[in-house]
Amino acid sequence: MAVAHLVNFPGNKTEEALLRLIETSSSEQAVNLARRKAVEVLGRLGVQRAIPSIGRCLRSNDHYLVENAAWALLQLNCQDVELHQEMCLLLNDPAQSRRVLIQALSGLEVHTALPVLQSLQDEANPGVRGAALAGVAQLSGDNSRLKELEDHLTLPNQMDRQSAIQDLIDCRATYLLPSILKAPVSPVFRLRALRTLWPGQDKAHAGLDLLTCLDSLMWDQPEVLVLAHCYDTEPTTIFLFEEFFGTDFSRCYLALSTLKHRPAEELWPIFWKRWQEDAYNDYGAHYFFIQLLGSVDDWPSAATSTIESLLLEAMNSKRPQFSKSKVAACLTLNKHFPDIWCKSVQQLLSSDLTASWELRYAALMGLGSIDFGNNHEIFQLLKNDLSVQDPDPFVDRRRQLLISENRV
Repeated sequence: MAVAHLVNFPGNKTEEALLRLIETSSSEQAVNLARRKAVEVLGRLGVQRAIPSIGRCLRSNDHYLVENAAWALLQLNCQDVELHQEMCLLLNDPAQSRRVLIQALSGLEVHTALPVLQSLQDEANPGVRGAALAGVAQLSGDNSRLKELEDHLTLPNQMDRQSAIQDLIDCRATYLLPSILKAPVSPVFRLRALRTLWPGQDKAHAGLDLLTCLDSLMWDQPEVLVLAHCYDTEPTTIFLFEEFFGTDFSRCYLALSTLKHRPAEELWPIFWKRWQEDAYNDYGAHYFFIQLLGSVDDWPSAATSTIESLLLEAMNSKRPQFSKSKVAACLTLNKHFPDIWCKSVQQLLSSDLTASWELRYAALMGLGSIDFGNNHEIFQLLKNDLSVQDPDPFVDRRRQLLISENRV
């Protein structure tokens, strides 16, 4: 923890302390853990003089230290040919984290690694195979086998699906964005791919409209995804709520798509019980509970005040792990309680007060559904606010669309 915290204190003293630590030889597990983190922090801080010391970590018996060393050398854009050769040789050891080694060699454009990467394109491990497929495309320009990597987006294991998205980002497979955006993983990964791969100022690409894609990602409904799972028999409502606590988003989306069609009177007692027990503090389940609130239109009237409080609390949460829920809560509050939502909209639109670009974008989406006929004062205030350019290009495009459509 102490070593990790040093990333917030760049400077000579920090660098010296970290360098001394990674040169330390000790069999103590606490020291080994700290050495791994020290290598990572040196990479994050961009300490070029650490390359020789980090390079020596490639010879360690600690495979996790080797993994962090390869990652750090990529961050430091290491051009040491001897270290490149060492990483290539490590690819022959299945016990090593070959995926990270491949990513490092590909990112450093080590063309001498191409033969061994080509030989790993048929590995049984999807993570290694996917990185090799992407690496070959990066180093050779040959994209002929990337269709195989596209198939990884719907593999049963969520880590493999997430890895496939990163692989497609690494090899700049912009033409596969339509498939990436349908992958059943957290919207965080799909948003990252869209932001990274979308070409410049283009409004459309690969048959996609940028703002339509962004709107869809913010709503994040299971119907637009290609789910990796299905039910053999009709599941109980209690079982479906329990699925929200799992780690596989494909299963969570499947449960959401099933629950949203069940009677709200049946859902609410179970919803409220599980929320109070666990969901309020489980960031994965929390997100899908909030999504369910927005997916059902006719919640019992007795639950109205409770739902309003839940949404306001979620939208204004300061806990970073609940950031996905903030967007979902914003859109749901706008849908079910537009008058309450309007009281927060000015703050939500301000880049000074709302750091999350996703939340500002969601607020702009919400504005399109508001009737300001009975509240001329808010209308005028928002008109002034929307005359100011947003620092995020995606948010600003949504702002410009609202203005062009005369929605505010």
